[in-house]
Amino acid sequence: MIFKGSMVALVTPFTKKNEVDEDTLVRLVEFHIKNGTDAVVPCGTTGESATLNYEEHERVIDICVRAARKRIPVIAGTGSNSTEEAIELSAHAKKSGVDGLLLVSPYYNRPTQKGLYLHFKEIADKVKLPIILYNIASRTGVNIEPETFFMLVQSCKNIVGVKEASGSLDQMSRIMALCGKKLTMVSGDDSLTLPLMAIGGEGIISVVANIIPRDVKALVVAFNKGQLCEAKRLHYKMLPLIKAVFIETNPIPVKTAMGLMKMCNPALRLPMCSMEEANLGKLKAALKEYKLI
Repeated sequence: MIFKGSMVALVTPFTKKNEVDEDTLVRLVEFHIKNGTDAVVPCGTTGESATLNYEEHERVIDICVRAARKRIPVIAGTGSNSTEEAIELSAHAKKSGVDGLLLVSPYYNRPTQKGLYLHFKEIADKVKLPIILYNIASRTGVNIEPETFFMLVQSCKNIVGVKEASGSLDQMSRIMALCGKKLTMVSGDDSLTLPLMAIGGEGIISVVANIIPRDVKALVVAFNKGQLCEAKRLHYKMLPLIKAVFIETNPIPVKTAMGLMKMCNPALRLPMCSMEEANLGKLKAALKEYKLI
């Protein structure tokens, strides 16, 4: 399974004119390769995919594939609440040369478990690439139940992983118990990387890795080497920063942090907006404590 370790949920940088900043996007991919990130994941929640038009969505994926040059995998976010739209985005991503797809569960329309099964199966049947499902009921309004995961891995060989962001170690354990080695699980919550790996998870698709890729990678490596004290030290070192990076809706704080660190223009697209002053102060304090600014 190539989709494990420290993978970054990549931001989409914008120019002052609110256009995709292609040059900075290339630099960010290179930054992650140099800092040991195991895969880049463009056009997810952190990449503000909901406010990218079709052309931009496809362009961001194209740029990441070309910038990565097969040095690390590119996993394209191509999920949608429309099955046909997800198939179109996924087919383009395959043509671009991505290594896999990240498919968030349909949002707003709240399908049944049968609907979820049919949705993901249709995409998996139409686009033959390795697929990671993204389970985040807090954003989509619907949870993919463990039994649904089991049905999907039984019938779709290219559904190979799940980014689990339910926040429930109980649910994560149930999914792994049902699916076994047929489904690789990675964390969708930075604060749960270590706990999830302790019950059998394989890593993280991380938000905070946008700004501290070396430490996120180091935690995963330390755990895999059996260096549990070091993994625990890194977990607690990162925890205050992780809390600050999620003090408002993602990706507002992490993009603001990247602006403060001169990594990219912190511009966001509405309805994402600038941070409240009190929260901005807390974010700056966490960045200073971590010696990032």
